[in-house]
Amino acid sequence: MHFRGVAFGLGLCLLASAALADPQTAAALRDRALNDNTAWDLLQSLTSEIGPRPTGSPAAARARDWAIARMTALGFTKVHAEPFAKTAWLRDAESAEIVAPVPQKLALFGLGHSVPTPAGGITAEVVVLKSLAELKAAPVGAFTGKIVLVNQPMTRTQDESGYAAAVAVRYGVSEAARRGAVAYLLRSVATGTGRSPHTGATLYADDAPKIAAAALGVPDADMLDYLAAKGPVRIHLSLQSHVEQTTAWNISGELAGRVPGPAIVIGGHIDSWDPGTGAIDDGAGVAITLAAAHLVGHPRHTLRVVLWGSEETGGAGAAYLEAHKGELGAIALASESDLGADRVYSLQLPPGAWSAPDIAPLEAVLAPLKIIASREPPRQAGADVGNIHEAGVPVFLLNQDASRYFDYHHTADDTLAIVDPVQLRQNVAAWAATLSILADSDFDFRKGGK
Repeated sequence: MHFRGVAFGLGLCLLASAALADPQTAAALRDRALNDNTAWDLLQSLTSEIGPRPTGSPAAARARDWAIARMTALGFTKVHAEPFAKTAWLRDAESAEIVAPVPQKLALFGLGHSVPTPAGGITAEVVVLKSLAELKAAPVGAFTGKIVLVNQPMTRTQDESGYAAAVAVRYGVSEAARRGAVAYLLRSVATGTGRSPHTGATLYADDAPKIAAAALGVPDADMLDYLAAKGPVRIHLSLQSHVEQTTAWNISGELAGRVPGPAIVIGGHIDSWDPGTGAIDDGAGVAITLAAAHLVGHPRHTLRVVLWGSEETGGAGAAYLEAHKGELGAIALASESDLGADRVYSLQLPPGAWSAPDIAPLEAVLAPLKIIASREPPRQAGADVGNIHEAGVPVFLLNQDASRYFDYHHTADDTLAIVDPVQLRQNVAAWAATLSILADSDFDFRKGGK
C-alpha cells in the first residue's frame, strides 16, 4: 500500500511537471517558425485578395469573412465576429495645389475624422510654422483667414518614442482653428523623405470651430516652407469625405487549452488606412499572431486571437472591453502586434514574471533571436488591448524594431513589397516561443507571483 501510494504521488508530480512550461518545446517551436511561411502566406492573401480595409468600407466586411475562413482553416474553434456600432469616416476626392507664386500640385492626404472643405474648396495664403509649440504660442486670431502648415520633423528611433513625441502635431487642428485658420496642414508624421503623404486620425476640441485637416508629403512641406520665406504663397485645397453609421467587427478564435483556466489574448487589427494595402499596419500583426498561435497549438492555457476591426479611427478596444467586461478575470494576459514586420528586439513581462522558475528559461530560448529579456515591466499597452489593460488585465510586450516603420506608416507604400520575410519569420518565432512558455506556466500574472 505504501509503495503504491508513493508511486501514485510520484506520477502526479511528473504529470504536474509535464504540464508546466518546457524550454525544449519552446526552442523547437522557435526553430520551426524560422522556416515556416504561414505568416507570409496569410499576409500575401490579406493584402492581395482583400486590399485596403478602412472601417465602414465593403472591404472591411470582406476582411471579416476572410478572417473567419482563415481561422477556421488553421484549426481555431469558437471562431466568430463580434459586431459593434461605428461612425465610419471615409475618404472622397482630395486635391491641393499652389496657385501663386507658381502653380504646382501638392501631395497630401486628408486626416481621418477631418471635416470636408466646402464643395468648391478653399483658396488662401499659407502660414508656415516650425512646430506645434510655435502654433500654441501664437495669440488668438493670429492666423485669421489663413491656412496653417506646421512643418515639424520627426526623429527616427528604434522604439516608438520618436513617433510619440511627433504625433501630437496631427491633433493641432483645433489650436489652428482657435487662431482663425480656415484649414490645417502638417508635415507628415514620418521619418522618410518620400513624397507619399502619411495619413492618420485627428480629433477636434469641443470649444473650437471644425476646419479641414490634411498631411503633406515631407518634400512638399519643405518646399512650402522655402517658398513662404521668400513671399506670400497661396494654396487651393479641396478635401472631401463623408461619415456613415455602420457596423464593425472584432473577430475572435481560440486554440483550447489542455486544462480549464484563464486565456491569453493576442492579436492585431485587421482594419487599415486606404492609401496602401495595410501590410505593416497591421496585416503583419494579424499574420504574426495567427501563425504563432497555430504553431503553438494547444498549450496548458487557451490561446485566443482577436483581430480588432477599428483601430485606425478607434473603437475596437472599447467595444471588446464592453463585450467582455464581465469575464476579464478569465483573461490571464494580453498583448498585440502592431508595429510592422521588422524584428523583435526585446520582451517585457509583467512584474515578477522573469523570476518564475518556469519562465526564466525563456531568456535563453530567445537569445538566438537576439531578443533582450527586459526587466522593465510594460508601462503601456497597445491601442486595442489598452482598454482591457486599464481594466486590470496584465500585458506583455514583444517590442519590434521601428527604425524604418515610420518611413511607410499610413502611406500608399504600405504594401507587401516592404515586408522582409526573414524578419517576419523572426517575429513569429519570438511569439511562438514566448507563447509556448507563458501559456504553459502556472505563474499568476495578476498577483506577480505573490
